[in-house]
Amino acid sequence: MSTTAFPTIDTPVGDVAGPGWNRQRHSQMPWNRYVDIYDRVEVLLDQRDWPRARITAAPLWVPVDLRDGNQALAEPMDPDRKRRFFELLIAMGYKEIEVGYPSASQTDFDFVRLLAATDIAPPDVTIVVFTPARRDLIERTVESVRGIRNEVVIHMYAATAPMWRNVVLGKDRAQLRDLILDGGRDVLEFAGDLPGIRFEFSPEVFNLTEPDYVLELCDAMTELWQAGPARPVILNLPATVEVATPNVYADQIEYMHRNLTRRDSVILSVHPHNDRGTGIACAELAVLAGAQRVEGCVFGNGERTGNVDIATLALNLFAQGVDPMIDFSDIDEIARTVAHCTRMPIHERHPYVGDLVHTAFSGTHQDAIKKGLAEHRARAADTGRPEREIDWRVPYLPIDPTDIGRTYDAVIRVNSQSGKGGIAYLLLTEYGLDLPRRLQIDFARHVQTHTDVTGAEITAAELFDLFETTYCDSAGSVELKDWHTGGQGADAVTELTVVVAGRTVTSVHRGIGPVDALTRALAGIDRPVEVLSLTQHSIGSTAVSYLEYRRGGEAGWACGRSDSVLAASMAAVMRAVNAP
Repeated sequence: MSTTAFPTIDTPVGDVAGPGWNRQRHSQMPWNRYVDIYDRVEVLLDQRDWPRARITAAPLWVPVDLRDGNQALAEPMDPDRKRRFFELLIAMGYKEIEVGYPSASQTDFDFVRLLAATDIAPPDVTIVVFTPARRDLIERTVESVRGIRNEVVIHMYAATAPMWRNVVLGKDRAQLRDLILDGGRDVLEFAGDLPGIRFEFSPEVFNLTEPDYVLELCDAMTELWQAGPARPVILNLPATVEVATPNVYADQIEYMHRNLTRRDSVILSVHPHNDRGTGIACAELAVLAGAQRVEGCVFGNGERTGNVDIATLALNLFAQGVDPMIDFSDIDEIARTVAHCTRMPIHERHPYVGDLVHTAFSGTHQDAIKKGLAEHRARAADTGRPEREIDWRVPYLPIDPTDIGRTYDAVIRVNSQSGKGGIAYLLLTEYGLDLPRRLQIDFARHVQTHTDVTGAEITAAELFDLFETTYCDSAGSVELKDWHTGGQGADAVTELTVVVAGRTVTSVHRGIGPVDALTRALAGIDRPVEVLSLTQHSIGSTAVSYLEYRRGGEAGWACGRSDSVLAASMAAVMRAVNAP
């Protein structure tokens, strides 16, 4: 294959004339110290298939939290936390788990021995142990797995990129090839006769290694280890330090996928890191390019900016209708366990698992979500099927929070950016208050004033208290001391006793309803209130009335609650007359 030049996007923004373009000065940062990655990476593809591919099934997920993630912790896990993390991974359904670097520490060695001495690893779970290509460390690694009844993968690695060869290892290509093959022979010598052993090779910093050289090494290892369809070798191709846009990694993976000599006897694996913040994209494009296995950490822990985040990858598939093959149905418990074991918090905006990822503060977002949830419920009612069986199509929520163990309680939260829809949604879902639209608009102004002053989010409980204070407190200079009703229509009689400024006034009203009677009684003591609209509903055994009124030429809203609709409406009128 011939070398393909990468297309360039090199139009200087500052030199483009036309609407929307602004001339920009150069950054004062020393950007010219760094070499363009396209001058360091060669990809031998004339055409590529991955842009047209689709992911229709989950790859094999391999969490490396107990090895790669653990070595990146300021305080590595002690045996109890490591065991708890391992048991979490088992409960989630992982079938292959990298459990440690047994030649690097006694803690890791002892944990692998624990797996040999107990049955905490179910028989269908493959155990992976990690070792450099060095004879004494390989021997120590094999000693750690003796007696394990599960299938075991011995994962051997060596750095292969030019900088690592020249600066770190001090070897040329031929010398490094010999070192790697010697390591492969040592693996065979110490572990070749053990039952249930398979092999994995990682050319570390694969993404900065010459394609022809890494292909040569991988083919040599599959030949040495006699890879076959019944006993495939795992070839793991790490983006150890992320240095290029994800399409470059995809090209590199597709090149290997097409050109490996024993492709039907290889499980092609990837191990992206996240230095450029695109580890997720690298992994997804790599799977499109032919990768069958992905190594990473549950929530992306790892050196520097971390390993690729398996939870995000798996739930991305879930969100497009593909079975992720891992159970995230109680994501909060998973997050609590991971945070406990790593002693690292999970960011509030972390995809899927963060505390705020299913939360909307923006008024327009809240309105769209509220309408989307209502439409979802309506579609379920129309079909007579449970809501969880109905296709999920709700604005701003890529998945139903209940599918990962969340509730709708925190979907909408209120701050100074929120609108009437979100406010109304919280009052309805938390307290059953179904506000008329004009009341939603009116209350939103009060909430906006409150949050502008405090500068903080307002909780549902605080929102309810503000609503009570604004619309429901009927205490004031006028008191409805007593009232009685009887009869209907033209025979209706309402007797009222009102106290105003210490003076008691009793009146009798015939042929009208109690609310009209009360407004006439109030007008008679020079406290007129005009009822513009009255809306009622029930919350369990409690009746709620929303009253739109005009007093002194200005419109306002009042709310009353009682054990009957009539009493609630009378309370709303009293709030209206006493409102400040």
